Formats: sequence, structure tokens, C-alpha cells
Amino acid sequence: MRIIISGSIAFDYLMSFPGRFREHILPDQIDHLSVSFLVDTMEKRRGGVAPNIAYTLALLGERPLVMGTAGQDFAEYRAWLEAQGVDTGAIVEIPDLFTASFFVTTDLDNNQMASFYTGAMALAHQLTIAEHAAGRADLVVISPDDPLAMVGRAQECVALGIPYVYDPSQQVIRLTAEELAAGIAHCFLLIVNEYEFDMIQKKTGWTEAEVLAQAGGLIITMGDRGSNLRVGGEEHQIPIVPPTRIADPTGVGDAFRGGLLRGYSLGLPWDVSGRMGSLAAAYVMGQVGTQSHRYSPVEFAARFRQHFDDEGALDALARGDA
Repeated sequence: MRIIISGSIAFDYLMSFPGRFREHILPDQIDHLSVSFLVDTMEKRRGGVAPNIAYTLALLGERPLVMGTAGQDFAEYRAWLEAQGVDTGAIVEIPDLFTASFFVTTDLDNNQMASFYTGAMALAHQLTIAEHAAGRADLVVISPDDPLAMVGRAQECVALGIPYVYDPSQQVIRLTAEELAAGIAHCFLLIVNEYEFDMIQKKTGWTEAEVLAQAGGLIITMGDRGSNLRVGGEEHQIPIVPPTRIADPTGVGDAFRGGLLRGYSLGLPWDVSGRMGSLAAAYVMGQVGTQSHRYSPVEFAARFRQHFDDEGALDALARGDA
């Protein structure tokens, strides 16, 4: 299956705070908040939602095409992605700008505070599928990006008749109610977390039933309570896979999407695909950085079978020929 992942391309600056945010934020002072957290560590990592999703897909044997804009500092990152099996042919470098940057601080409870510098991502709306990925898409994933790019990508998918997964996540805040409604109305699948889904309902005025009537399917991730999949008239409650260690939650949702999409591309049942997403997420939770983990399809299948009975669905992965 030819999958295009459209979304942010960024460098991540990951910081850790040796305390709890909630102990330093006064609820009665929230209307004029001014607080600074002294962090213990900082690491610079390759990131961005689109490469993160693509990286997991590539680990599992897919060759996804990433579509987006990066800056003058992207050359090494491009070479690294290509070496991992990611197609970077639809990534356009903007010579006068730097690649977008994500700054996130995580506390002892794995709560996060983050800021995002758009950089070259601000020009992602100038790219089109027709020009940069013509004839190369069976499925498009519209993940967080320049808001104009997300709107345009959804419109273009509808015009070209290409099914798309709508993953607005962090950009739910920036997208208008009308833009969110339009993106949801034609999507093959909507993927959000609980908080983002509540925000979508408040902004659009739609009930959960109305969202389900618009989208082809709905997946809501719920942290340590797993995820809920409602696709094709069926509902599946997907548990998490306990990580071997908890290092950093950044990128967990992206890995979940990558694992789930690989299951879909293999034609596997949705409950198996969802569990593949859960396992992919556990790998990321155990490492610092969104692309620091590694595994082969054979290793992935073996670990999957330590937790779930796939009834032979992952035989191709387990043999290493998928």
C-alpha cells in the first residue's frame, strides 16, 4: 500500500522537570499565569509527527512517503530517514528558514508543557499532492501541520478521490470549527485523544453520534486505559502493552498511529491493528526520543505474541516476509 504521511517535520528539544507542574500552578492565579520551570536535562532529537509515524511504518516493513517542508538544516535528517526506509521525495527544503522545532518539558507524572516553532512548516500549504506525490497515494494521513496545509490537503484528497486519515491532534486548537467539520466530514478515519475529542465536540457542536455519522471511523486514544476503535460498525476496546520501562511519553501517539496503519496496510482485522498500535507505542515509551527505538518485524511479532493471541494474523511479520 502506498501511504503518504503529511505533517510537521521538526527537531524535538526534550526537557525533564524533577517535580510536578500541579504543585507550582495556583488555580486562583491562572488568569495571569507566570511560571518558570528549571529543568535538569535537555536532549535534541529528530521529530515531527509525519517522520515519527513514518519511522514506525518503516520499521514494520512499509516504505511511506513523507510530505512536508523542512529548513536549511535538514540535510542530515533527510539522509537518516532514507537510511531507515522512509521515502523523503515529497519533502521540500526551504533554504532561508530553519526546520520547525518542538520544545517540551515533562514532569514526574509524565505531564507535559510544550511550545512549537513553525519555521519552514509555515510554508507547507504551498505543497500539493498533485505536484509532489502524483499517482503515489492509496491513503493519505493528514497529521498536525501548518493549518492551511491541513485544510488544503483534505480538500485535495476529496477532489482526487483519495481516502485520508484525519489526525488533527495538536492543531485542534488552531483549526476553526468549520475547518474541523470539513476535515472530519470526508475522512476515512478520525484519530484523536480524549481531550482533543472533547475540544472537537465543543468547537463543532456535534455529539459523539454526529461525529460518527460524519467520519468513516473513530479512534480515541485514552492514555493508560488504551484506545477505543469504532470502525465498520464494530467497536473494539484496545488495551495498552505495558512498557518495559517508562522513559519519555513524547511520540507515543505517533507510534500508535504507525503500528495501526501497518496493520491496516496488511489487511489485518482492526482489533489486531489496534494492538499493533499499542505495542508500537510501548516501544517509544521506553526510550527518550521519538525515533530512538529499533526492532525488526520478526522481533515485533514475537513481542506481540507475548501479550496477545493474533490467531496467525502476524505470521507474515513473524517470518520476516511482510
